[in-house]
Amino acid sequence: MGKTLFDKVWDAHVVDTIENGPQILYIDKHLIHEVTSPQAFNELEERNIPVFRPDQIVATADHNTPTINQHLPIKDELSRKQLEQLSENCHNNNITLYELGHKYNGIVHVMAPELGITQPGMTIVCGDSHTSTHGAFGTIAFGIGTSQVAQVFASQCLLLTKPKSLRVTVNGKLRNGVLSKDVILYIISKIGTNAGTGYFCEYAGDVFENMSMEGRMTVCNMSIEMGARGGMIAPDETTFEYVKGRKFAQKGEAFDKKVAYWKTLPTDDDAVFDKEYHFDAEDIEPMLTYGTNPGMGIKISEFIPETSDASFEKALDYMNFKKGETLIGKPINFVFIGSCTNSRIEDFRIAADYIKGKRKADNVTAWLVPGSKQVEAQIIEEGLKIIFDDAGFELRQPGCSACLAMNDDKILQGEYCVSTSNRNFEGRQGQGARTILASPLMAAATAVEGKIIDITKQLN
Repeated sequence: MGKTLFDKVWDAHVVDTIENGPQILYIDKHLIHEVTSPQAFNELEERNIPVFRPDQIVATADHNTPTINQHLPIKDELSRKQLEQLSENCHNNNITLYELGHKYNGIVHVMAPELGITQPGMTIVCGDSHTSTHGAFGTIAFGIGTSQVAQVFASQCLLLTKPKSLRVTVNGKLRNGVLSKDVILYIISKIGTNAGTGYFCEYAGDVFENMSMEGRMTVCNMSIEMGARGGMIAPDETTFEYVKGRKFAQKGEAFDKKVAYWKTLPTDDDAVFDKEYHFDAEDIEPMLTYGTNPGMGIKISEFIPETSDASFEKALDYMNFKKGETLIGKPINFVFIGSCTNSRIEDFRIAADYIKGKRKADNVTAWLVPGSKQVEAQIIEEGLKIIFDDAGFELRQPGCSACLAMNDDKILQGEYCVSTSNRNFEGRQGQGARTILASPLMAAATAVEGKIIDITKQLN
């Protein structure tokens, strides 16, 4: 029987197998940030264990960083202490750190791919659930807890039970105005937030093959929102071209050898998955969430369902929405384009293309937060900042920002925010804040109109 992409990468990293039990898996790259690493460093220090392979670890400051005045001392004491602790820990353990202000600083799941740290066939972990983003390159990438961060520090390995395999296939041609964010929100709305529990998901079919690497990263990023351990897309020419020439990518003959190996990774034709789903691209429209989990999503043309259960009622009550109503015409006061889901240069190009020559609505606060210093530089170099400034949008500095409100970028209580982030949980963007997940195109259109509109009417 043939092997899946997941099997091939997993099997190549098994160090040992416990009889009838879990396996010891070698980890190629360990990404860390200021929130989930301090306790792990403390554990090693208390037990007098050195970091085993500091050269395989890359650190960045992202979650608690302010997105304005990054050149000034950080006002928030907790944030300041966490960033100081990260710097101290990395310095003491010879770990590469891209701290606040460094030209390679950024959200961990944005800066690692753009530097060529993320490459096909790797195993990658980080103390962050959206590590699944890196699976866009054909890597096994997943989030780990703080105790596991300490395990990887100490051994560069993890003790794991191999997940089952799931494949989601989407074939056909996407409609005008449908982006990668809409594709993944559609999939989650159809299969639910628990469909992937216990599985590693591979995305296959025309739609993913035709996506840019940025689009693939958006899809894999939200695999965790359907309960999966991670998501993967087979590496192909699009992948190789993206990695080629980046800072940490091999050069010349060494790169060619890597590509030859990467070409062996895609799933064999006769491989069997434990579970499969199939969707038709033509059925997907621009998507919006109406509730308090990413599975509560509808097409722009649809109405909030008439479902009845306690959790559904609670979600609608929190969002102040009613069954059977449309989201079109709903006034919105905040728009956030950013997060590890949608803060790459492609996302800002899409937004700028729509915004050009228009003005933001007076009732909207619109934050544009690049995923890295490099994306920020590209926005300026390509003249996108001028478009945003002219339209009244606020371009901030890199960081996780209003995705999870761990810094000053919070949505006010009771206000609605159309957000390109990945989670719409209660209080995720600030206490009492109401989050509607959408694509960068939908977010840009909302900011201009001051309310949710049917973008397809404009495009068609």
